[in-house]
This record gives sequence, structure tokens and C-alpha cells, in this order.
Amino acid sequence: MIQVNTHEAKTKLSYLLSKVETEHEKIRICRNGKPIAVLVPIGDISNPLKQHSKLMGVKFHEDPTAPLSDDDWPEELK
Repeated sequence: MIQVNTHEAKTKLSYLLSKVETEHEKIRICRNGKPIAVLVPIGDISNPLKQHSKLMGVKFHEDPTAPLSDDDWPEELK
């Protein structure tokens, strides 16, 4: 993985993008020595909304996002 600061990323953006595109290189961009972003090839990005294959058969009988009623809360949290 190549690591560059923000100034270098701005001045060499075309070069860095070509490295990402042709060599599938990942570029870490840092500000004040701390990583703030990573340039990655678009094919490396997974769809966060795609259901995991192991969870395909899971069925919910209740809405897990529905608020709990007062009776459902543990006594120590009421």
C-alpha cells in the first residue's frame, strides 16, 4: 500500500489514480501523519447491503428493530 500526505495526493492525483486503476494498488492518504482515506479499485468495494450467504436462510418472526414495550425491558434497566 502506498502512503501519501494530502499535498502529495493533490499534486499527484492522476498518477495515483492510474496506479489504482492499472495495478490495483491501494493508496492511503494521511493528514498530519494520520490516515484519513484510502483509494481502492472500485472492484474491491463490497456492497454493504448484500446479504451474506450464510444468512440467506435466516427468518425473523418479529421485527428486530421494533421498540421494546415496558414489560420487555429487564428490571435493572427500567
